[in-house]
Order: sequence, then structure tokens, then C-alpha cells
Amino acid sequence: MLKFKTYLCPDTIEEALEHNKGRANVVLGGTGWLKMGDRSWNTAIDLKHLGLDQIEETDDAFRVGAMVTLRQLEIHPGLDTYTCGAMRESVRHIVGVQFRNCATVGGTLWGRYGFSDVLTCLMVLSADVVLAKGGAVPLTEFAAMKPDDDILTHLVIRKIPLRMAYASFRNTETDLPTLTAAVASVPGGLRAAIGARPARAERVEAEGETALLSAVSNLSYGSNTRGGGDYRRHLAGVLTRRCLEQLRGGEYE
Repeated sequence: MLKFKTYLCPDTIEEALEHNKGRANVVLGGTGWLKMGDRSWNTAIDLKHLGLDQIEETDDAFRVGAMVTLRQLEIHPGLDTYTCGAMRESVRHIVGVQFRNCATVGGTLWGRYGFSDVLTCLMVLSADVVLAKGGAVPLTEFAAMKPDDDILTHLVIRKIPLRMAYASFRNTETDLPTLTAAVASVPGGLRAAIGARPARAERVEAEGETALLSAVSNLSYGSNTRGGGDYRRHLAGVLTRRCLEQLRGGEYE
């Protein structure tokens, strides 16, 4: 159960940062995963008054506020078109619409969850997170950082020419994924991100399909209740091939 002594809704990001000092305080996203734990906090900081719940599209980028929900990502027509349907595919299996109407982009990315479909999908894009103190940080670097007392305010997806596809495997629908995979064709070659290994998503790059599949196979894969390491390595190859087939204009096998 999530418990806290004080609940705050600051009107400025500076006020939010001031109250976010110390490990006894927490910034609230949608609390979808946070409330499943059993911990007491001194201060809970809600960012709902900071205007971070919109997706802004320009000619060059999408600017996604930290309080944008996963459901907003799922149904945004511009993101759907730009990502060739991959963004929608990456979130549609996450629990249910009611959950996706609560879970936020900021909470999802800040948690750096190994099982995150969203993180896997975003890793093959040219994306930065914007931190209140740290400024813009490439998502690939942010994913490897340890959480601190900064606050994530935006996700910026820079538009580059690409085609992409997303696939995941779950033992049952709406369960956490056993493995996730995203592949993008970008200027200069191919990118793939593999998540739920069960570690967080990691990106690899290569000039051709054979080299990309080799790089995916050489990632580290571990075991948990959803699958063993060797099984996950096999799944990674299967899902990567399915994504590559979709990039070529085919369908999933």
C-alpha cells in the first residue's frame, strides 16, 4: 500500500524540485506501479498543475509532457503515423484502457522498468528526455542512469526519416511481457531494441539484417518466472525477424 504524510500540487517546477529533496519524498505519475508497493513516503508531489499533460507536434519533433498518459500515446494520430503503428502496438497490451488512462509517460520512463514496452519502443527513435535540472539527455543514456532527485518534464521525439515495427511476447494477454522488440530502419542502417530480457531495454545498431540479428543474439538474457535466458534469446531472434519482415512490407509470421 502507498502511504504518505503530505500531498502537494506545486504550481511551478521550481517548487516541485524544492520539495523533491531527499529519499523520503516521491514525485507521482499515474501511481500504477507505485501503489502496488508497500512503502510510506513523507511527501507526495503531484505535477498535475504544471501543464505537462499535452502532446505537441511540430514539423521537427513531438514534445510529450511527463503527465501524458499511455492512452494518449496510443491514440495520437501523429505518433501513430510517424511510428508506422509501432507506438500503438507497444501500449495496447498494457493491462487495459482504464490502466492506460492513468499510467503516465513520466512515471513509465522514470522507473526504467525492464518490462517496459514503451521504453523498448522509444529506444529505437531519436528521443531525448528533458530533466528540470539536467536538461535534455538522450533516452539511451537516461535509461542507464540511476534515479536521483531531478524531475522529468518532457520526452522529445525528433523526427527523422524512418520505418519501424514493434512486437512483444506474453504468456497471457495483458500480462507483463516475456520479451519485447522494436526495430527501425533509419538513415545509415538498422536499430533494434530488446527489452524484458528481463533487464531493461538495450539498443543495438547494424548496417544489415544479418549483422543486426547477430547483435541481438549477443545481448545478455536472464531467467525469471516468465522464461529462461536461452528461451528469451530465441524469442529475440523470432521477434526481430518479424519486425524486419514488417519493415519490408509483409506481415508478422
